[in-house]
Amino acid sequence: MNILLVHGPNLHLLGRRQPEIYGYQTLDGINQHLTKVAERQNVNLKIFQFNDEGQIVSVIGEHIDWADGILINAAAYTHTSVAIRDALTTVNLPTIELHLSNVHSRESFRHHSYIAPIAMGTIAGFGAFSYDLALTAMIQHLSPAPSVDSTGSPESNI
Repeated sequence: MNILLVHGPNLHLLGRRQPEIYGYQTLDGINQHLTKVAERQNVNLKIFQFNDEGQIVSVIGEHIDWADGILINAAAYTHTSVAIRDALTTVNLPTIELHLSNVHSRESFRHHSYIAPIAMGTIAGFGAFSYDLALTAMIQHLSPAPSVDSTGSPESNI
């Protein structure tokens, strides 16, 4: 199972940028943690961070034949980028949009997402744990359907 994780603009400043909103965890710390979680689940996780919209579009397209699913925190581009939405639509892979903060409890311009309508789900407001939730949800989504036990109840993959 191959999962692509894309971080958008300014996320390289996590831990120093508005910690009252985004927390004190660094992007490197988040990435290291997620890499370990993925390894324990036998998942190949590729992680990228770009401040430039064009680089985000490119990395999505470049992984069309590699990735089984995409996790994306497009940050400010969530609210402005038709190009990123089009790239995600083009690759047609299961996608989860995620955010550290609850974008719906912030400024009104953050309430609109170009990505949400084409994503299978959105996770927001749980700080760095939003990434754990998104990774877990994608692994669950991409895993084979649970088998049925002897009582006829589905067995969980969790």
